[in-house]
Amino acid sequence: MGLRETLAAAVLCCLAASAAAKPVTTADGPVEGITRDGVEQFLGLPFAAPPVGARRWMPPQPAKKWIVLRPAKAFGPTCAQVTTLGPFAGPPNSNEDCLYLNVFTPDTKAKLPVLVWIHGGGYFDGASNDYDASKLAAQGKLVVVTINYRLNLFGFLSHPALDAQGKPFGNYGLMDMQAALKWVQTNIAAFGGDAKNVTLGGQSAGAGAAAAHVISPGSAGLFHRAIFQSGGYSPIAPLAAARERGIKFADAAGCKGSDAQIALCLRALPAAKVAALSGTESATSAFVSGPMIDGTVIPRQAIDAFSTGRFARMPIMMGTTRDEGNFTAGIAQYFKKDRSAITRKEFGDYVQRTYGGNAGPGGTPPAYPKDAVPALTKHYAGVVPHQNWAALHGDMLACRGLHVAGAIAKHAPLYMYRFDDRTAPSYFPKMDGFTPGAYHTGDIPYVFIGYHGGPDGLRVPLTQKQTSLSDKMIAAWANFAATGNPNGRGDAPWPRWQAGDARPAYFLQDDAWKNTLSNAQFAAAHYCGFFNSILLHK
Repeated sequence: MGLRETLAAAVLCCLAASAAAKPVTTADGPVEGITRDGVEQFLGLPFAAPPVGARRWMPPQPAKKWIVLRPAKAFGPTCAQVTTLGPFAGPPNSNEDCLYLNVFTPDTKAKLPVLVWIHGGGYFDGASNDYDASKLAAQGKLVVVTINYRLNLFGFLSHPALDAQGKPFGNYGLMDMQAALKWVQTNIAAFGGDAKNVTLGGQSAGAGAAAAHVISPGSAGLFHRAIFQSGGYSPIAPLAAARERGIKFADAAGCKGSDAQIALCLRALPAAKVAALSGTESATSAFVSGPMIDGTVIPRQAIDAFSTGRFARMPIMMGTTRDEGNFTAGIAQYFKKDRSAITRKEFGDYVQRTYGGNAGPGGTPPAYPKDAVPALTKHYAGVVPHQNWAALHGDMLACRGLHVAGAIAKHAPLYMYRFDDRTAPSYFPKMDGFTPGAYHTGDIPYVFIGYHGGPDGLRVPLTQKQTSLSDKMIAAWANFAATGNPNGRGDAPWPRWQAGDARPAYFLQDDAWKNTLSNAQFAAAHYCGFFNSILLHK
């Protein structure tokens, strides 16, 4: 049976097991979803007007209301994107009408904790319809909301011609998320959710976005706990750096003249041209930014907000996977013509490209010291270049997370983890010398059962042992969403994070579901003493 036939059979199976859900009335109009395996799904609900035409590069506007019962049985369109993350992303498209969300609920008459999920993808890829929240909702007794948001140049763009129009600017994707959170506050009770008990979570870029909302004044009061899954600790671009990229984009698009002329020209560009200028199959363009410190949506650098306590002080759960770096190394190998193993030269080029910029004032932080490249090349000088790449990238992220943990925990309850199942199923093809391990994104299928990482729509199955771990992870997530504590109550088996070398600090997500690492053990495992000696984490 071919791929297309397999997918068709899966769709028919799901349709056969589904039935219409009882209609729900939202503030915008009545909707009718579907019921599958005891979970009611309301898919493709608009939470804002299509950001097209004059609404391109503007804050999201209210969706148009309706009176006739609206079918909510299929996901809405995905946001414009290219395929720069290979098997993780796609399919490529230039669609701008994409501000839709999905609600998964086990009981529309209950008053359950709510989890709003922000997908990852580097702020330039990904979609909410990759995340099947059925098991999470049913087993966790949660109402789960997954959302789309504008990506790449459509979602994150600063240019003087656009920024001077008297409205919040630049972080349009983050503003979309705020619009979705406001929709939840208004409507979630109709789906059995408690608007006063909302957790905002995300993975990778989604985790970074969740962290941005924790420090954003415009998001205050819209949620009450946060989950940063493999993210939330990376620096945010200064406005000057984002604006420089935006000016170069306008020039490349041929938009010149006065500010008014440039703004009109940019909004008149064909969506396909904007998408094309966002990147290629294997790389984003130099014009693409992510979140930026615009002064309004994001008023300051995240680490500064966490260090000084100028953020929404709420329970936070944050962590990484054991082999985070295998993802970026795997993507690099995936886009090689022959998908051959990473070479020593390619590893050296990666180190130079990533750590050799020595960003100064106005550049995107962090600013690495001038001796970073030789120091890192010497330290990660193993025999296998792929392993060197993966270890370097993964250790950098782990140590940055440890640094941010110290800032957050001074002001709010914090629970740290490391996902440790190195047998995690992979959606990468087989490649010479590539062993995924507990790679970045490898933990998603344990929470969102059936998660797939790419345009072919292939679901990732779990073994019986992995399913057992999935059950435990979902229980912890549900406990955290309900109480702000992954244990439900108490500090066992998952300890609350505290500073200090000896005490248990990191909970290991593995089949044993009891193991921990102290901060000293975690730092030693990821060479954090080395990283802290050469890298500026600001």
